[in-house]
Amino acid sequence: MAGERLVVEGRVSAASFLLGVSVTLLPALTSRYTERGPGLLGSTGDRISLTAFIAGLNGLLLLLYRGAHYQVAIRAAFLGFAFGCGLVVGVSQSPWRHFGWYVCSLSFFHYSEYLITAVNNPKSLSLDSFLLNHSVEYTMAAISSWVEFTIEKTICPGLKQITWLSVIGLVMVIFGESLRKSAMLTAGSNFNHIVQNEKSETHTLVTAGVYSWFRHPSYVGWFYWSIGTQVLLCNPVCLIGYTLASWRFFRERVEEEEYSLIHFFGDQYIEYKKNVPTGLPFIKGVKIEL
Repeated sequence: MAGERLVVEGRVSAASFLLGVSVTLLPALTSRYTERGPGLLGSTGDRISLTAFIAGLNGLLLLLYRGAHYQVAIRAAFLGFAFGCGLVVGVSQSPWRHFGWYVCSLSFFHYSEYLITAVNNPKSLSLDSFLLNHSVEYTMAAISSWVEFTIEKTICPGLKQITWLSVIGLVMVIFGESLRKSAMLTAGSNFNHIVQNEKSETHTLVTAGVYSWFRHPSYVGWFYWSIGTQVLLCNPVCLIGYTLASWRFFRERVEEEEYSLIHFFGDQYIEYKKNVPTGLPFIKGVKIEL
């Protein structure tokens, strides 16, 4: 249960993530935190400091952890490092400031997926819980957004400086992230990153909290988080692509999951389905023949 002591892997990940985030101390040490400039990589000294930090961080993790725990630690530290770098750039006057917000959003999303799983359902915890290897399509979508941002920033830099639009995207990201993590915490050990085809003895139908708003709040959160990242980046092409791809993915995912839920809970789920929407636009879930 969520109230129990955090498992070892969770504690390793938390400590390593914070070690990675400590990269935010570098600008203070090099007197660039409040200067107008490109951020961490603004000078040769900064690049040397950053390289030394990465080498020192990896060396420390190798001393502290071995085997499976090191694999957890290096991933959590990488995400913490990315979050810290994004934070430094995001609070600077750099033209990459909005991209810094995005990096914070992306790295925190992946780390928190692992941490919440460690809290809620440690039996299902694995390196896959970071969702870093979610799918080839997910990876290509992320890379495409980075490429679009870079190209458009080079050709039309003003497009990437629409702060009010990026703020809207950031609000969408925060909303989506908060809703998804609330759903995971509410579901507790019932939540799993993989759709379950067999009902476990402890599996119960969750209808309280955010599940009283939407049947699939974790998917709703992820859907709006995904779209919000592209609004934040002011990426018009990927915004359309992400919206269509996410909608198709969640339509198929909801149908697959609801077949299992109807099989598990029968009339109890059918009644719940009648009264609570999916929360996803134009997705109604499995059609039930009367």
